[in-house]
Amino acid sequence: MRLKKFLNSIFGGDREEIYPDEIFLDSSNLPNFDRDQFEGRIEKPFSRIVPIITFTFFVLVIGTFTWKAWALQIADGDKLAERSARNRLNKTAIFSERGSILDRNGEILATNIPAKEGGEFSLRRYINKDGFGHLLGYLKYPQKDKNGYYFQTEFLGVDGLEKTYNEYLTGKNGLKIIETDAIGDIASESVIDPPVNGNDLKLSIDSGLQNKLYKEIESMAANAGYTGGAGAVMDVETGKLLALVSFPEYSPQVLTDGADKEKINNYSSDKRNVYLNRVISGLYAPGSVMKLFLAMGVLKEGVIDPLKKIESKGSITVPNPYSPGTGTTFRDWKTLGFLDMRDALSFSSNIYFFHVGGGFDGQKGIGIENVTKYFRMFGFGRKTDIALPSEASGVVPDPEWKKENFNGDNWRLGDTFLTSIGQYGSLATLLQILRGTAAVVSDGKLFKPILAENEEPQFEQLDFDKEYYKIVKEGMYRAVYNGGTAHNLSGLPFKVGAKTGTAELGVTKESINSWITGFFPYDNPRYVFAVMMEKGLKTNTIGSLYVSNEMLLWINENRPEYIK
Repeated sequence: MRLKKFLNSIFGGDREEIYPDEIFLDSSNLPNFDRDQFEGRIEKPFSRIVPIITFTFFVLVIGTFTWKAWALQIADGDKLAERSARNRLNKTAIFSERGSILDRNGEILATNIPAKEGGEFSLRRYINKDGFGHLLGYLKYPQKDKNGYYFQTEFLGVDGLEKTYNEYLTGKNGLKIIETDAIGDIASESVIDPPVNGNDLKLSIDSGLQNKLYKEIESMAANAGYTGGAGAVMDVETGKLLALVSFPEYSPQVLTDGADKEKINNYSSDKRNVYLNRVISGLYAPGSVMKLFLAMGVLKEGVIDPLKKIESKGSITVPNPYSPGTGTTFRDWKTLGFLDMRDALSFSSNIYFFHVGGGFDGQKGIGIENVTKYFRMFGFGRKTDIALPSEASGVVPDPEWKKENFNGDNWRLGDTFLTSIGQYGSLATLLQILRGTAAVVSDGKLFKPILAENEEPQFEQLDFDKEYYKIVKEGMYRAVYNGGTAHNLSGLPFKVGAKTGTAELGVTKESINSWITGFFPYDNPRYVFAVMMEKGLKTNTIGSLYVSNEMLLWINENRPEYIK
């Protein structure tokens, strides 16, 4: 009893009995306990807070799962189902094969090679020759986003024929469904829309002639200091182009591949404007080649007998009505003497065409309204509608144009003089010169220039007497064979007709554009050509005439069928 009280006094309790787990254990007995049966261990009951915490935890877990299940199945069910389907069934483009581009003889100018390892579409390969940059253009390949999905599934033509014939060349991509399992492995594939390959495009271009003309223009620019040049050859029976060259040019391969950043940057920084197609987009003062078309208008208006001669003393002076004793002097390139129309074309007399264009010293001219009328009739001041991008229209100056560009200033006789010989504000493309010449040579067929071999000829028929065309062509013949401005072509093994032109540039007139346009063979005209060398020194003694001579010699040796 006393022991009980003693224990109660120690543990502070008033209990009357001692519980088994409150009895001290004798450590000496520990080895005798069967520990696998938990003998000798004191069990301590859980605190009352433990069940509460446990219950609360399970309630939160169940609540969270219930809310998430509601969100997945009900709130976002449709959206997630759609995403799941996309993850399981992926729609993938099957890229079509782009059509090849070939020249008139079947030589491949642009085609495809199989993708490189891991690639999904073929790669474009261009002819490894100079002279085809602006003609062919270049591509942009299909593009992926950062997640590897194609946001652009088409080949895009950026310039040249690749752009204008993009739809024809591209075809149509196909579509396949790829089914993947839960871990992303492909379970099955099925094609639901097969691709349709693009069409091949066969051109009227002669790749050999194209390359030769480019090399001659390039060489002339390098040796004589011209900043650029252009040239073209057209069939006068169909309007089909055999060559269309612009220098300098870019490489279609470099721009399509896009890997050579240094070259691409050089193209952009080149002051010669590498991206300008000088055949169709370059606008230049055409100079004396415009006398061909003025002559046609003069004959049509009947202001002069083509046999009547006008004397070129080297210059004429137009009196100033507001200041007696003064006037404005207009010069010929040299004193040429008495000239009829054929000789005026042959020797490219400015004085003759001042008289018949604007009128002077008793000789009636056709006047500025008719000058512009006939220039426009031969296709100047408007696009030719060739199947290439970025074609320019050009400028045929007239009184209205002058008022708009010179603060309302009035038109003067001297403006008519200069416009009559392709100066003042006149601007034309080489292609306009080419097809205008073709209209003269073909007795009035003003063609739409064609590049596709299978395209049907399209032309406007101009209304002139055939005798007028004959007179102008005879003037072009004399330019070669009667000691005229194109006499350097007289050594060719076949007969040609030609008209040269020199357009002075800027205020100082120290730079020129060198022009020539012509046709061959003379007795049975089949082709016309035009060459322009851009911005060379006025002191140059060679230019477009030399380039055309080298090209025609090449034709004689390599394409004899063109001169039969």
